[in-house]
Amino acid sequence: MKLTKKSHACVRLEKDGRTLVLDPGGFTEEDAALGADALFVTHEHPDHFDEGRLRAALEANPAAEIWTLRSVAERISAAFPGRVHTVGHGDAFTAAGFDVQVHGELHAVIHPDIPRITNVGYLVDGSVFHPGDALTVPDHPVDTLLLPVMAPWNKISEVIDYVREVRPRRAYDIHDALLTDLARPIYDRQIGELGGTDHARLAPGDSTEV
Repeated sequence: MKLTKKSHACVRLEKDGRTLVLDPGGFTEEDAALGADALFVTHEHPDHFDEGRLRAALEANPAAEIWTLRSVAERISAAFPGRVHTVGHGDAFTAAGFDVQVHGELHAVIHPDIPRITNVGYLVDGSVFHPGDALTVPDHPVDTLLLPVMAPWNKISEVIDYVREVRPRRAYDIHDALLTDLARPIYDRQIGELGGTDHARLAPGDSTEV
C-alpha cells in the first residue's frame, strides 16, 4: 500500500487503484477526502470528523462510502442513504478492496470531569493501524502503527509505552498539528530511542510504501 500523510490525524491509503481516507477532520486539508473510494472516521471530535469534507467527497464520487461509529453516522447518513455504515469493536468488513478490522470502544480520558465518548480504531489489511484518539492495542500483530504523538489526552511517556506494547515494525506520527517544530526533535529522539521500533514522521503530502 501507498501511505500518504495529510495534516494532523488524516492519512490516505492507496492500493490497486483504490483510495481509503481516514479521519479527514477540520485540521486537515480542505481536499483531503476528495478522490476517496472509502472513508473511515474514528470519532466525532472536529479534528477527526468534518461533515463538509465528507459531504464533498461523497458528492464528488457517487460510489464512495463511509464507515464510522454511530455518533458520526447519525449526522450524515440521511443525506446519503445506503452509503454510510455503522461499525463497532470486533467488526470486520471489506471496503474498496481493503480488509478491515475494528478495534477499540472509548476515547482516551481527557480529564475525569469530561465524559468519554466512543472511539474506534481501524486495522487495514492486517497491517496498518489507526487508533483514533485512544491507545488501543489490537489483538493482532501490527506492522505499521499510526502513532498519536500530541494531544490534550496524552503525554510522551504514554506514547512511548504504547509503542512498546503494540510492538509494530514501524511507527509514523499522526495527531501532530499541535506539536511545534521546536518540540519535534525532542519527540523524535525520545520515541526513537525508547519506543523499541523504527519511528519516523512524514510531512503533510509525503508518501511511503507500507
